[in-house]
Amino acid sequence: MKITPLLTHLHDHCPSLTPHLHAGLDLESLQALVGTPAAVVTPIADAAAPSHSQNTLRQVIRERFGVVLVIDLVDGQQAQAMDQLHTLRAEVWRALVGFKPERFYEPIRYDGGHWLLLNKTRGLYRLRFSAGFQLGRNLSTQPAETWHELELDALPSFNGATVRVDAIDPADPNLQRPGPDGRLELTFSAEVTP
Repeated sequence: MKITPLLTHLHDHCPSLTPHLHAGLDLESLQALVGTPAAVVTPIADAAAPSHSQNTLRQVIRERFGVVLVIDLVDGQQAQAMDQLHTLRAEVWRALVGFKPERFYEPIRYDGGHWLLLNKTRGLYRLRFSAGFQLGRNLSTQPAETWHELELDALPSFNGATVRVDAIDPADPNLQRPGPDGRLELTFSAEVTP
């Protein structure tokens, strides 16, 4: 999933975090961020379900991403910092839960949260979110998303068929029995116009 639409949406709907929104920084950079409270959006992982189609590949992919909330902890004011975390978390939920980052994604859902770092001066709390989408198109008019679809697109179009039938009976006694005798009993054609 693209991170830019998430950052834009958070920017528009999280006024407390607007001045300090970032993307995908490592843990050391998070600890050194200046200006809090801050939020950092980063991809975490994705998981694929087995294909739910028998003759092609269609998988539901669930992409997971995190929003790391960065708060400063002032000695003697830890309770206020935890209250601030509670408020920021609710603001991020309100902005993201149910939001569709792109038209082919399911709405975003909340998967939980945990502390990444908690020391005397800084707290990093990661909220985990996920959104699913289908890998593999539904219509042949859509662009190919898998190798199998790309191969199918390279095939010539189906314009029609001719069927020739050589029935087993009556069989020619001069040929091996039972089996077709090599004489066509029936021939028919059909044309298909897309």
